[in-house]
Amino acid sequence: MNLKDAIRTIPDFPKPGIMYRDITTLLTNRKALAQSITDLAAPYGAQNIDNVAGIEARGFTFGTAVAYELGAGFVPIRKKGKLPFDTYQQDYQLEYGQDTIEIHADSIRKGERVLLIDDLIATGGTAEAAIKLLRKTGAEIVGAAFVIDLPELGGLKRITDMGIPVTALVAFEGH
Repeated sequence: MNLKDAIRTIPDFPKPGIMYRDITTLLTNRKALAQSITDLAAPYGAQNIDNVAGIEARGFTFGTAVAYELGAGFVPIRKKGKLPFDTYQQDYQLEYGQDTIEIHADSIRKGERVLLIDDLIATGGTAEAAIKLLRKTGAEIVGAAFVIDLPELGGLKRITDMGIPVTALVAFEGH
């Protein structure tokens, strides 16, 4: 199955000139969903992953399933103010401002092997912030995996430049 065919493109959303890659159609297609989980997990099956970290919110959908597939735990990386216990925080730049993500300070022990998961990588700003956050916990980041890459925006290169192996299941030219 070509996963790209299972992803809907919506032109001019959320603003003119943007081609929005909608994973809803992949999620509702049982074969595409199963294949995406298997394909995200496959490169890491023999790497003794302790935890999969998923970025809010779509990273939760794929991350928990990949964690199950790998026999690992799942750690949520959330937007600021959503976690009720002691946290580490990481600020990052958005196209039009700044945001903050958090992780529970006790969710990962030093030296644990962690795989980062999200649905899409564009500029890589959120993924870079998540990697910095995971490094604060002492995690050994084994890799980062995404369903969709928007190569023109350079996110994969940004993450590989941080020394993190990266995989993406499909790439869409144009953003």
